[in-house]
Amino acid sequence: MWPFKKKVEKRSSAAGYTSAIMAARESYISGRSGVGELTATVQSCIGLWEGGLSLADVSGTDLLDRRSMGLLGRSMALRGEAVYLIRDSGLIACSDWDLRTRNGVPTAYRVQISEAGGGRAETALAGEVLHVRVGADASTPYYGTAPLKRAELTADMLSAIEAALSEVYRDAPLGSQIVPLPESASSNIDEMRGAFRGRRGSVLVVEGVAQSVAAGMHPQSDKKPDQISPDLSKSMTKESLEAARNAISMAFGVLPGLTYAATTGPMVREAQRHLAQWQLQPIASLLAEEATAKLGSPVEIDVMRPLQAYDAGGRARAAMAIVQAMAQAKDAGVDPKLALDLVDWK
Repeated sequence: MWPFKKKVEKRSSAAGYTSAIMAARESYISGRSGVGELTATVQSCIGLWEGGLSLADVSGTDLLDRRSMGLLGRSMALRGEAVYLIRDSGLIACSDWDLRTRNGVPTAYRVQISEAGGGRAETALAGEVLHVRVGADASTPYYGTAPLKRAELTADMLSAIEAALSEVYRDAPLGSQIVPLPESASSNIDEMRGAFRGRRGSVLVVEGVAQSVAAGMHPQSDKKPDQISPDLSKSMTKESLEAARNAISMAFGVLPGLTYAATTGPMVREAQRHLAQWQLQPIASLLAEEATAKLGSPVEIDVMRPLQAYDAGGRARAAMAIVQAMAQAKDAGVDPKLALDLVDWK
């Protein structure tokens, strides 16, 4: 029996109007949160995921083109999972979905497909759907979690710091001064105040000598402009912002040294190797395994070869050492294949 034909309680999908209203209400009650992906740090990491997977070598199928791989990389970075509907015309990216499982394994999907004039919904069996997920929890192995979801406190701190700094630079009297002037008629002082009003970065308040005397100051003492710009260094905003950026970069598998202002070429290459080997290649292997099971033919996806610019010199030296070692092994009467097997080299 088709799983969605059973008489069960009807619920709106996550792309419906009701869920949108509930999400907006939840955001209103809980306050500003979950906007970490709006920062440049997160978008840079997402761009690295998207670009790295778009360059991947795919063999065994023509369905996983570069556009689909780029969409998958962005979806994996933002949602921790991606769903594609398999059709003869190609893979169709799904904007939303709900599923039915048995023994924790998905058996059927109800997917939402975006269209220019509005979305449409389709139902499909698990064999018709490519579903890749990372960061799955044991309680919900059929759902993935995004890096920002796994590091929610750090993402909130990064967005809070950047929001606070933007508000400071927008509203604070940066560069404004309190300038003492000789005593004169109050009308002249008011005229000067009106002339300086709204001029950010210049004189904000004019202080007469009478105010200084009332404050216990001598009229002729300490007659110099007073800076009223906020001192952000005491709030450790620079250190906090840098720490939050580094933590978010590590959550995406990007070494913080890649964004360091004085970084060097070896550090850039090592950051690229780390991202490709420990973050993107496992995702590509998961996708290849899923595609092999659903498409019926062996699929291989390699991220390391297209991104090998980081290790061109090392590969050349390794190839030279291998050739020399094999020649020496042959001269010594040792099987080169046996020698390579001893060091686990394929």
